[in-house]
Amino acid sequence: MKTQNSYKIGQLASVTGLTVDTIRFYESKGLITPATRSASGYRLYSQVDITTLQFIQRAKQVGFTLDEIHELLALKLHPDDHTCEEVKQYTADKMQEVNEKIAELVRIRDSLQALHNVCCGGNESAAHCSILQMLDTVDTL
Repeated sequence: MKTQNSYKIGQLASVTGLTVDTIRFYESKGLITPATRSASGYRLYSQVDITTLQFIQRAKQVGFTLDEIHELLALKLHPDDHTCEEVKQYTADKMQEVNEKIAELVRIRDSLQALHNVCCGGNESAAHCSILQMLDTVDTL
């Protein structure tokens, strides 16, 4: 039960919309640490844990990995030891990574479109299919 802003893991899951397994996973990765244990041995979490889990969820939504989130949480934990420039660099690095992924996906899409365009798509045997022939040829895409 909730006592003085303490939450058992099921209650924490309910409040954050995460599963118990996800919370345990985040705990195993060192992203959260239960504040205390109840007299019966249950891990007890605080409002700080709720805030941290919400931070993790938002950071994941914008594409940060758990390792990157761990670093962001370290920056958040000691803000006076870091600058906004350092924090901003994380978003710049992530944007660069996303732009590279987008460029790769565009290249893949264009290659697939080229393959798709060369095939007649008829009912004849695939023995002479232009897509298979192009995939069998070096440097065709």
